[in-house]
Amino acid sequence: MVIDSMMADKVTNRWPIKEKMPSDQHFSELLKMLTPLFVDVLEQENIDNALLSQLENIYLPLAAWIAQKHKHSPLVIGVNGAQGSGKSTLSKILVTLLSYGFGKKVVDISIDDLYLSRQDRINLATEVHPLFQVRGVPGTHDVDLGKRLLSSLTSGESELPIMVPVFDKSQDDLLPKSEWREISEPVDIILFEGWCVGAKSQDQDELIDAINDLERLEDNQGIWRQYVNDQLAGPYQELFGLIDYLVMLKVPDMESVFEWRYLQEQKLKEKCEAENITTSKVMSESEVAHFIMHYERITRSILTEMPDRANVLLSLDKQHQVCEVKV
Repeated sequence: MVIDSMMADKVTNRWPIKEKMPSDQHFSELLKMLTPLFVDVLEQENIDNALLSQLENIYLPLAAWIAQKHKHSPLVIGVNGAQGSGKSTLSKILVTLLSYGFGKKVVDISIDDLYLSRQDRINLATEVHPLFQVRGVPGTHDVDLGKRLLSSLTSGESELPIMVPVFDKSQDDLLPKSEWREISEPVDIILFEGWCVGAKSQDQDELIDAINDLERLEDNQGIWRQYVNDQLAGPYQELFGLIDYLVMLKVPDMESVFEWRYLQEQKLKEKCEAENITTSKVMSESEVAHFIMHYERITRSILTEMPDRANVLLSLDKQHQVCEVKV
């Protein structure tokens, strides 16, 4: 992973490196052209237009920074953020701004689409630990597939089209290859997003004590968290090593992760009710709390160590707004 040598002189809620930006006139033209497209993304994501003020101060400068980093070879931008932080929305915003504002060919890939098939995860749960029935933690992804995919997209020599896997969460399974996404032309920028993208493993002594009820009651021998950590230390570092620059959405604390993840469930419930869809997929408050425990250890570790090494750090406040930017 390449770490940018230029650091920001100041932490601020505006983009701090002015010399990286387009000229004032060009920036104004971009802002005028891209504002309607930005609003469209907010509407699609059911996000209040209060975020519009940050297009000029944060999102357009971030897109310009990424575009400036791209020279000739395809660039991999890692986007890290805890559950509910808005990393998928950020990726959609960047796809729009980079494509229409800077003429870049962009593809966004979620680590979620690299999940092992349902049967493979059942096998993993049987052979290693029952907690692997729940997807999400390192060990539940097809890392080799991810490495091949990113390598194919960045090599410039791979035969087109390149197929991107698609995981259907409603079926809890990987879709057949006939339904995968097709990349039919060379790309300039790959946005690779996920809650554990860019994460590092923990030291062995950090694994000893359980950090929540799930670990105490369901992993009292530490088998699950040890396997997860081993995967993160080995295969996942090879995958994350293909990232050129890392963008982190930093949540305020673990309480916010729970609140925002639960808010996602409430939005899903409202959507299902509005469309008269009956579903049992919406989690209750207690179910969300138990669900988040699967990711708490790595999330807390990320919040502690990643801010100092992320190339771009976007810190969020309790209102889900970017309150600090560090480059």
